[in-house]
Amino acid sequence: MSKTELHATPRMAGVAHDLAAIVDAQPVSGFQIRLLLACAGVLFMDGFDTQAIGYVAPELVRVWGVPRPALGPVLTAGLFGLMIGALLLGPLADRIGRKRIILLSTFTFGVLSLATMLATNINELTLLRFLTGLGLGGALPNAVAMSAEYCPHRSRATLVMTMFCGFSVGAAVGGLIASALIPAYGWSSVFLVGGLMPLAALPLLAIKLPESLRFLALSGKADRDVGELLTSMFPVLHFGPEARFTVSEPKLAGIPVLHLMRGGRLVVTLLLWVVFFMSLLDIYFLSSWLPTVLNGLGASISLSAVLGALLQVGGVIGALVLGRFIDRFYARAMAAIYVLGMIAIAAIGQAGHSVALVGIAIFLAGFCTVGGQGAANALAASYYPTALRSTGVGWAFGIGRIGSIVGPLLGGALLALKWQPDDLFLAAALPAAIAALAAFALSFVGIRVKASVDQTV
Repeated sequence: MSKTELHATPRMAGVAHDLAAIVDAQPVSGFQIRLLLACAGVLFMDGFDTQAIGYVAPELVRVWGVPRPALGPVLTAGLFGLMIGALLLGPLADRIGRKRIILLSTFTFGVLSLATMLATNINELTLLRFLTGLGLGGALPNAVAMSAEYCPHRSRATLVMTMFCGFSVGAAVGGLIASALIPAYGWSSVFLVGGLMPLAALPLLAIKLPESLRFLALSGKADRDVGELLTSMFPVLHFGPEARFTVSEPKLAGIPVLHLMRGGRLVVTLLLWVVFFMSLLDIYFLSSWLPTVLNGLGASISLSAVLGALLQVGGVIGALVLGRFIDRFYARAMAAIYVLGMIAIAAIGQAGHSVALVGIAIFLAGFCTVGGQGAANALAASYYPTALRSTGVGWAFGIGRIGSIVGPLLGGALLALKWQPDDLFLAAALPAAIAALAAFALSFVGIRVKASVDQTV
């Protein structure tokens, strides 16, 4: 479809326009960049709140006088909530829209983060972190799905991975803020910041964040809204009031989750779930226990938080660097990333007491594992059609959240068994190896994956 054909005239007012062809034919606009920044902002707040408990854990050990392994349920409660939120709110978003779920999720984790300040013991904190996780779990997959549905196919992985940096930046900034706030104002001050940010941003998101173009077009009831959004994105295009827009994808009736296993999607879905499970197991194993383990080795609470934040800093750089490789090489690039991540994680425990070497190893581990997770997000968002995208991404994250629960519990169990840091991080390298194998297996069905991607843009 040429740009000339995209200009609607009275004669073309009732013509059906291919939405994907329109978006792919135009350069990325300021509207799309602003939308990606808004979704990145949601993930910034999501990342801040998700990782906050890991940064305050050493202070809770000191103030409440509890042993480090006793924090395992607290660290995993929020992740269990994240799993439930992703599994439930992903399919719901495919029914009622991405925007509504993003707003509901943002409100929920903002209010409950503030409520976390009132916790006085392990049990109360565990419950509040679970409830907060429900909101956090709905925000992330829908921000990924929304971003993917506004991006042209040629640069989708790059743009989605760049947007996902918001999560890593939020998690990293959380460490820096925690290192400054905790010594001066105590652990609860971190949750004050984590609660006020989303609540302050909520009115702006409600006004400025649009609904997904593809979701609106697939509904068949919002052609006027789609036309107005396209004109806002690309001012050179104009459509008559009766213009219609189509998405070259079928409407899928019945239970969305079942469709993840149909239409030739079973093998890819299962392999993506393995990648998400192992990747998030490693990320949360490291992010939950790194500050505590480093503090136990003699680093101050502030230095432990800063070193732990390097994991997310590395993830940001990884996502920015690796996006173009994913757009070009798909799962093969992701497999190579996880192999390097396996090596970097094992190196953390071999660096001894050298702050510089530990910091470098943590940075590289984040570059590969968090960056690899961004690649998995982009591939999942590209693979599933619009009618399944939030369900597919949400369930991938939901299965991955099981790994994120196992990770901190495994770390707590190994610490309780008095494992030394070198053995601890060798064990943490194993999930990265399994993720690499699953990604390598995905590369064997890469032709079929790419064909599916081409059909859903």
